[in-house]
This record gives sequence, structure tokens and C-alpha cells, in this order.
Amino acid sequence: MTKLPDGLIVVAKRDCPTCQLIEPLLAVLDRQAGPLTVYSQDDPSFGTGVSGASHDETLEHSFRLNIEFVPTLIRVEQGREVERTYGWHREDWQRLSGVADLGADLPVMRPGCGSKTLEPGIAENLELAFGTTKLSSRSIETDAEDLIEACYERGWSDGLPVVPPTPQRVLRMLGGTDRDPAEELGLVPPDLARCTVEKVAVNAVMAGCKPEYMPVLLAALEAALTEEFGLHGVLCTTMFCSPMIIANGPVTRAIGMNSGVNALGQGNRANATIGRALQLIVRNVGGGRPGEIDRSTLGTPGKYTFCFAEAEDSEWLPLAQERGIAEGKSAVTLFAGEGVQGIVDQKSRHPESLALSFAHALRAVDHHKMAMAGDAVLVVSPEHSRVFIEAGWSKARLLEELEKLLQFPGEEMVAGAGGIAEGVPESFRDKTVRKFRPGGLLIVRAGGTAGLFSAVIAGWAASGPVGSIPVTREVKV
Repeated sequence: MTKLPDGLIVVAKRDCPTCQLIEPLLAVLDRQAGPLTVYSQDDPSFGTGVSGASHDETLEHSFRLNIEFVPTLIRVEQGREVERTYGWHREDWQRLSGVADLGADLPVMRPGCGSKTLEPGIAENLELAFGTTKLSSRSIETDAEDLIEACYERGWSDGLPVVPPTPQRVLRMLGGTDRDPAEELGLVPPDLARCTVEKVAVNAVMAGCKPEYMPVLLAALEAALTEEFGLHGVLCTTMFCSPMIIANGPVTRAIGMNSGVNALGQGNRANATIGRALQLIVRNVGGGRPGEIDRSTLGTPGKYTFCFAEAEDSEWLPLAQERGIAEGKSAVTLFAGEGVQGIVDQKSRHPESLALSFAHALRAVDHHKMAMAGDAVLVVSPEHSRVFIEAGWSKARLLEELEKLLQFPGEEMVAGAGGIAEGVPESFRDKTVRKFRPGGLLIVRAGGTAGLFSAVIAGWAASGPVGSIPVTREVKV
């Protein structure tokens, strides 16, 4: 349908009381205000007697007319729409039709019904058939009775069931972003395969994401594909690390991310599926499969998913703002994280004591005699953070104190000291050794409000410019 027929167009369906109400008026419109075109969405007999009535069986006409409600009345002049109204509003129908007494015996107003084009599953099919969005991903034909099993057989799974990425589901997922499905985001290692927004949507479907998660996932992938993050190294190392997403800003609340009770655990769809989708992209687009390029000796549960939001309900500055993102904006920080090491200190009521507990736990990252190797994230719970906040300590003050506490005499840290072969080179014996490189320790606030527990998440032992550094990207919503 390239040109609209001049005159009036009515779109209706039998399964609508208001459409039934105005059906007798169609003959009047046809005689006094014609030409009249009637498109019935569900009944070929609707509008019988009107020469311009037809059954919009495929809903193509309704789709191209962008019908959201029925009945809809449209006036067309010289092939172009000039005005429309929907539902039954006597004054509007009289004005558009030019029939002054049209429906004089009918109620002044009656609301319409939703168009069939907007029914679940139909909208996506119409867009695929008649819309401008064209998916480029190849379709896989399968005779399998169970599509989930078919996904397993093709190696698309991380070991857990995935949602089969049908074209309709992928199209629905793309509705979560205004970005062009064909936009290329970069090359995903190890295969250095080009990844488009559409490919992200495919894997987001498989992971179980909602469309509104797409902006966060896209920002996380863009961070992962930077040279600074070093995704290829993170993937192929024999160590434990995996991409971990820390989210900040209004988007975390808008999509319901968890920053509170069990923030690092299961149970929250946004946390679980955003992190999982990033892992599936690495697997399915980049070819990063365990036992192949992924050579982790032990692995970590974080290779399924590792994503959470920072709690931003205190005086402490959120991580994204610390890293240059403007207040009020949303962002993700990607970190090559290992497992979660708990810190239990239920007795410290002064910041100096609790900082010492944190420092002792942080010294164990990688090995207590290794230094400036792996970065770390310190996750401070609300109860622990309250100890610092009530004493007037900002997050920056705590970081400054920890950096002082995490410096050690080289003679304790060199290889062989204390009867332990591991350690830093002998050249550090007469020096003071910092545990973390500058910028290598991040602090975030998260967790439930009950429990004097915090956690350390160690980074890849090749953290830093030659390996992986944390990368922060603004979420484009």
C-alpha cells in the first residue's frame, strides 16, 4: 500500500462494541461523504453494503495505517492523511465526515478497543512482514520437538536452558533501544567476530532479558570490547576471572536491579540476565567456549553471570561519579573479577578498626606476598559503611586509609621470605611494597541493611595496563 485512497477510511473489528455501534453509520458515510474505505480486522461481513469494505485479513492495511485503536476514522486528501479520530466521538466524526447530523441518535461518546495489530505476538509478526526492521541473522531450521534442546545441541547454551531466539522475540528485544540493529559495536574475541546490536538482542533473548535491559547490556559490551579491558586475556587466562558488571544511576532503579539484600546472589532478573547475556555474547559471537580458548583452571560461578548495582542511598559518592560520569547519569563499570571473599567483622565500631580488618582481607588477594598484580573491588555493606559515615569518613577517606595500610616492607614480601617460595622479586627487599597499583582498588556500597559483613572481589592477577583495567561507560537511554 503506497498511496492512501482519498476520502474516508474506517478501520474496525466485529469484536468491539463501539465498532458494532457505528456499523450502521457506514452506509450513511458511503452515501453522503464518500468515497469510503472500510477495513475490517476480523470479520469479512463487517460493513456489508459498502462497496469499499474489505477484510484486512493480513492486517497489512491496519499496520501501515498505524492503527492503535478501533474504530479509527481517517480523512485522506490527495493520497495523504490530514486528520484522524478513534473511538466514537460524535462531534469529531461529524467534523471529519462533513455530515452534520451523523449519529445524532447515538451516545455522545464511547471509547474504542485495542487494534488487533497490537495483540501479543501479532505486532512483531507484522513488523517482520511489512515493517522497515529487517533482521540479518540467519534462521536455523530444526525438526526438533523441543527448541530448548535444539539450542543445547548447537552449543548456544552456558549449561543452563536458554530462551529460543525466535525472530519475534529478537524484534521485541530490539524495541528496548533506539540504536540501529545493523550498528556494529566492535570485534568480539577470540574469533574477532563483528557484533551488531541485533546480535546483542539475540543473546539477550537467550539469556532471558527484558527489552528495557538493552541499554545497560550494550554499555557493558562496549566496555568489554575496549583495548583497556583486554577481554581476550580475561577469557583465555588459566586464572579465575570473568567480566563483572557494576551498574550505577537512575537506570538501575528503572529496570529493578538489585543493590540490596543478596545483591551478589541469585533471584533478581535484571542482575542475572544482563550478566548472563554478556557471557553468551562472548560465547556465541566471539567463540569463547570453555575447554577451547577459555582455559581457566578452576573457573568461577561468575562465568555464568556477575552483575549488580551499587546502593546509592548514602553520602558516599557512587563509583560511576568517582570515575568521571556526571551526577544523574547512568553507567556501568566492567571489572575482571574472580570470586567473592567474605569479610566478617561484627565487633568494630570505629573506622580505624574496621579499616584494619578490610586491609587484612585485601592483603590476601591472589596471595598475601603478591603485590601490584591483581586489582580488587571492596564491597562494603550498609552496616559496615555506617561505621565510616557516622565518623565522617567519605569513601575517598577510606580508600586513602587502606592505601596506607596496604604497604609492606619488601623483606616480608620477597620470594622465599617466611619459608614461602611465592613473592615479589628480590630487588624489592629494601623497598616499601604497595599491595595495589594506583587506581587498582575500587570501593562500592551494596548489600542488605542487616549484617556486619562486607566482601572482597579479587581481579585478574594481570590487572593493569598490560592486562585488564576497569572500564566505565555511560548508559545511553
